[in-house]
Amino acid sequence: MTTPHTASIIDGNALSAQLRADVMRRAMALKARGITPGLAVVLVGDNPASQVYVRNKVKACADAGLHSVLERYDADMSEAALLARIDALNQDPSIHGILVQLPVPKHIDANKVIEAIAPEKDVDGFHIASAGALMVGQPGFLPCTPYGCMKMLESIGYDLRGKHAVVIGRSNIVGKPMAMLLLQKNATVTICHSATADLKAMTLQADVIVAAVGKVNVLTADMVKPGAVVIDVGMNRNAQGKLCGDVDYAGVREVAGHITPVPGGVGPMTITMLLVNTLESAERLV
Repeated sequence: MTTPHTASIIDGNALSAQLRADVMRRAMALKARGITPGLAVVLVGDNPASQVYVRNKVKACADAGLHSVLERYDADMSEAALLARIDALNQDPSIHGILVQLPVPKHIDANKVIEAIAPEKDVDGFHIASAGALMVGQPGFLPCTPYGCMKMLESIGYDLRGKHAVVIGRSNIVGKPMAMLLLQKNATVTICHSATADLKAMTLQADVIVAAVGKVNVLTADMVKPGAVVIDVGMNRNAQGKLCGDVDYAGVREVAGHITPVPGGVGPMTITMLLVNTLESAERLV
């Protein structure tokens, strides 16, 4: 009889605390030179989830010694008015990062909004210039969630060279940039999505699995190779209304080598990398 095995937990809260302490130290050094890193967070409408995210981002900024401005607008704000506000923030020297909380109301074109942000202030890493820089391996802002996932892999000393990484999900915000970052570290990368014929056949080959589709239990224990590293980007509510990820945590934890929990895994890392990007934007001015 084999002894039961339980995966090591990659603790996003602990790693975040470490990285935020470093952000605070570097922010103090910049302040000593007369620069306070500044982030502008723009929220249009009253989406309750967005309000929570925005509050957390603003609080994280304050805790790490960054200056933040929260601009809230009614859901009926016109696209032209929003673009004008972004333009004003682009010109504002006290603002080093601009984040427009998505989703925006239906009558506003989210792509136009993202492209209106100056690439040097695109701390979300969503601008086409940032995506292009990532694609060709040039310096630019990395999208916060995949960047956080890479930091988690780094924290366990995981060498990706030659490993097979499977990314479940192909969004522009997580799936695609995640695949690019893994590729940069010499992993062999497979991207799976809703049209993938046999997801289980793919994930069983994987040394690293990143689940990012927003679907409860998309990855179950029988789909994971023993000892694999599993990173759960999902944020869902299960039938009982409890917060959970895309991975069947209880089951997969018995098979995987490392796993990230939800909550307390990738979530705090996303906000931390936003702070890091804002800080680095300010440091470029020194």
